[in-house]
Amino acid sequence: MDKHALAEFLRSRREQVSPEAAGLASGTRRRTPGLRREEVAELAHISTDHYSRLEQARGRNPSRAVLHGIARALRLSDQERTHLFSLAGELEPHRDLPPTREVDPGTATLLGRLTDVPALVVDDTCQVIAWNPLAAALFEDFSRLHAADRNVLRRIFLSPERGTFGIVDHRRFVLSAVSYLRVATTHYPDSPELRSLIDELLAGSAEFAELWNSLDLRIDHHARQVFQHPQVGPIELDYDILTVPGRDQQVVIFSAEPGSSAFQNLQLLKVIGTQSMESVAVSG
Repeated sequence: MDKHALAEFLRSRREQVSPEAAGLASGTRRRTPGLRREEVAELAHISTDHYSRLEQARGRNPSRAVLHGIARALRLSDQERTHLFSLAGELEPHRDLPPTREVDPGTATLLGRLTDVPALVVDDTCQVIAWNPLAAALFEDFSRLHAADRNVLRRIFLSPERGTFGIVDHRRFVLSAVSYLRVATTHYPDSPELRSLIDELLAGSAEFAELWNSLDLRIDHHARQVFQHPQVGPIELDYDILTVPGRDQQVVIFSAEPGSSAFQNLQLLKVIGTQSMESVAVSG
């Protein structure tokens, strides 16, 4: 149980819930935003002292019933609820090893079969570790980048002059990425690689610091994103994020409705990408 991280998370979530959202009257003027501690305790059906101790990092390990009550009181999303339980030590035990960057053979086979849609594999640090040719055509040829430049967070927050892989609304996209990074810290609290990456991003980007310090946790497993491609123009794609069990890796698959302009642009991009790869192979 990480008492201090749990206390900070509870406090930040409590301040985000309005009395009206919790079904309470707003009443008199409040000194702090959100709910009061005693209101959370009442909604969670626990004592105010018990809840206050948790927010002050002085409480004992809360039971699963208490955590369910707090999650309900704070109107937590599914991802936030999972994070709450993880911080309280109610999920899998902490691991000291860093995430593996070896791609499972089954995942590699899946990428090879996805020839008509861009697909890539990222780990919980948002490092791109595998991709298919159409993903390289949509984003960039990752094989020609240094390993550090294959990290989506580093690229967007620390090297914006190099572009954001064509992602138009990058803030929504990276909110999910930052959320995965936040979850990874609960799995690997002692990982020097994770700590170094977070420190680097905090020092180099005010935008990342704002997102990180907000403690927002939102993972969109399905959403839509627009890419501004330099050769084929805007492409509006749906993306789905599939988690690889036991690997702390995600497969991100981009798709378009057959017959749509986005689908036609993908087909064009597939041809352009193939020609580009052949050109590189010949020149090499």
